[in-house]
Amino acid sequence: MDLSGKITLEVGIQVPAAKFFHVFTKELHNVKDICGRVQGAKLHEGDDMWHSHDSVKQWTSVVGGKATTYKERIEVIDEENKLVRFKVFDDDMNEHYKDLKISLQVSEKNDERGCVKWTIEYEKINEDVEAPYGFVELLDISTKDVVLHLLKA
Repeated sequence: MDLSGKITLEVGIQVPAAKFFHVFTKELHNVKDICGRVQGAKLHEGDDMWHSHDSVKQWTSVVGGKATTYKERIEVIDEENKLVRFKVFDDDMNEHYKDLKISLQVSEKNDERGCVKWTIEYEKINEDVEAPYGFVELLDISTKDVVLHLLKA
């Protein structure tokens, strides 16, 4: 059995792609206040730079129906292609995955709508571990929360 895998989720959004992308690249510290499933977030390492490659954030989110704690570091920000990739590690993640990366790519459909594509790449620690479907649910619901927040702004 293969321990590695990839899951992709695409969600249409009713806001411009650039605004949605901005939340995850310039306002990441606000996600804890926008997304209902995110219970807490704090800067773990770094000089108050939530959006730098050197910073490490610690998150507590509802994943798969239970509170889950993990750390995250930005690996890539590609402004031109509206792509950001996060490495998720430590805490509860070490119990299930050797490697877990989440990518967000946002594309324009027209001036008022966009498309969000989340990709989760993972390597489980053993065959008994389920693929990270709880993160798929978290990302789907969080996408909708961010869209609602942007529509109200």
